[in-house]
Amino acid sequence: MTNAISVLVVDDDPVAIAQLGAIAQAAGYDVKSAPNGREAWGLLQVARIPIVISDWYMPELDGPELCRRIRARTREPYIYFIMVTSRGGKQQYLAGMEAGADDFIAKPVDPDELRARLTVAERILGLRKELAQLEVLLPICSYCKRIRNESEEWEPLETYIETHFERMVTHSICPECYTKLVQPQLDRPR
Repeated sequence: MTNAISVLVVDDDPVAIAQLGAIAQAAGYDVKSAPNGREAWGLLQVARIPIVISDWYMPELDGPELCRRIRARTREPYIYFIMVTSRGGKQQYLAGMEAGADDFIAKPVDPDELRARLTVAERILGLRKELAQLEVLLPICSYCKRIRNESEEWEPLETYIETHFERMVTHSICPECYTKLVQPQLDRPR
């Protein structure tokens, strides 16, 4: 499973970790696990794991607090967070949503339901990736190479880069253009 999406299962119950991990692994996911939110948080600092399935109640760091910490990382890739809980009810659902959970699943976990929720997670992550790619597309004129900015005005590429990316632009000539455009001018008899 070299291309399998990683899933982190977080639960203080080893039986629950084994069960959830087995379901996710059978569905084709690369499963990692952590016995509590603190260890899961540490793992998320060093590994790219796009889906987390976390129990609500755990020692050291519970599911909602783990989710809050993940949501506070604004510069990191999005993580789809599924909260597992044995208690239902509107208040718990709202508290989980406020913490940033994307989805909920009740204990005991139904294998078909978990597989379906993982499929939804994959779909959402794919849409987020597509959106991120579209956000970086720049409208550029094919002729003059100016860029249309947020004010719908066309400005020089250099100005746009310097303004939006805090980088200075220098001009140079690539080897291909040098051979194709500059060298023939230099070789021309005077």
